[in-house]
Amino acid sequence: MSSNRSVAVLVETYDSWGRNVVESIARYAQSARWSLVISPRDYDGRLRLPPQWNGDGVIAMLRDTAMVDHLRGAKVPVVDVDALLQDVSDVGRVVTDDHLRVSMAFNHFRDMNFQHFATYAPKVNRYPDWRSQLFQEVVEQAGFPCFDFLDSCGENFGWLADSRKVADWIRQRPLPLAVFSPDPVPARQLAEICQWEDIRVPDEVGILAGDTDDLLCSIAFPPISSIELDCYQIGQEACLLLNELINGKTPPNQPTCIAPLRVIPRHSTEILAVSDQELAEVLRFIRARACENIRVKDILEVVPISRRRLEQKFRTLLGRSIAEEIRRVRLDHARQLLIETTLATSVIAIKCGFSSGVELAHAFRKYHGIRPTDLRKRR
Repeated sequence: MSSNRSVAVLVETYDSWGRNVVESIARYAQSARWSLVISPRDYDGRLRLPPQWNGDGVIAMLRDTAMVDHLRGAKVPVVDVDALLQDVSDVGRVVTDDHLRVSMAFNHFRDMNFQHFATYAPKVNRYPDWRSQLFQEVVEQAGFPCFDFLDSCGENFGWLADSRKVADWIRQRPLPLAVFSPDPVPARQLAEICQWEDIRVPDEVGILAGDTDDLLCSIAFPPISSIELDCYQIGQEACLLLNELINGKTPPNQPTCIAPLRVIPRHSTEILAVSDQELAEVLRFIRARACENIRVKDILEVVPISRRRLEQKFRTLLGRSIAEEIRRVRLDHARQLLIETTLATSVIAIKCGFSSGVELAHAFRKYHGIRPTDLRKRR
């Protein structure tokens, strides 16, 4: 066990991600008997090491070459927990798995049956450009077009957005349009522009942020769906890696990639993007009653349609069967309960319409690619 080490944490704490990562680092530091210097700044407000600090290592968000040069001058091991600078050598890196992040975003949009996609990512030095590019690749590999605001309106676009220009760009696309934004700040900005320009969210534009912020996402109008990252695991893995680097290990060539936890659905994507009213009614019924062990016959009692016709609608418009849709809704609810509650797996199974914890565990691993117990440990 490490002891009496001094570690500087150069991580911004103005959003939920930064605060949660720092909290995780602090928990590790308490057990490892590290002393922390948290978010020290210079006279210009930049994250910088104090001149008198003589510590053992740094966990940092590397966002510009000036900070990189500053930390190299300290001659201590560094672990980067940001993904903005990829070509920095001689540092350890613990970051969110962006491939899983964008796949999770795309799958959420497809569950809502969106068929037209776009990215909205002003250049504001908060996220790498390739995060949006990855989302475009996932969309196009699935056979759908994906529009990019910057491709249409140029790169000289930042916080001072021309709302009419953004609105015109949206209205020239096929609607409803599913828009992925890499970060809660531009996602909220887009929601505000839509409100100013009378573009309905989510009816005309669905918005999903690639990270979550408890404040920005929840107080937006409407509240913005987002991807919850495993900040606790990022902080823990960063501490473990820094401990190894302090003990003389060479920084790995590849980053440690941490899988996101889940999509947090909020009103900005809460639309079943289907024009078929019978199918939309069935989908609403399934979302409301899936965990009550409903069967297809229960649906047919509510919606006067033949089973054969309904199955054809599901296959043609959604690409899955009625039973698969019921199971998908059950498993998504189980994931939510595993993350947000301390209920036993057997109890969650019953609440979600499964006969036992064993049945839930088998179905959950097959659909989500992880065991319920492993998801809960990560959380």
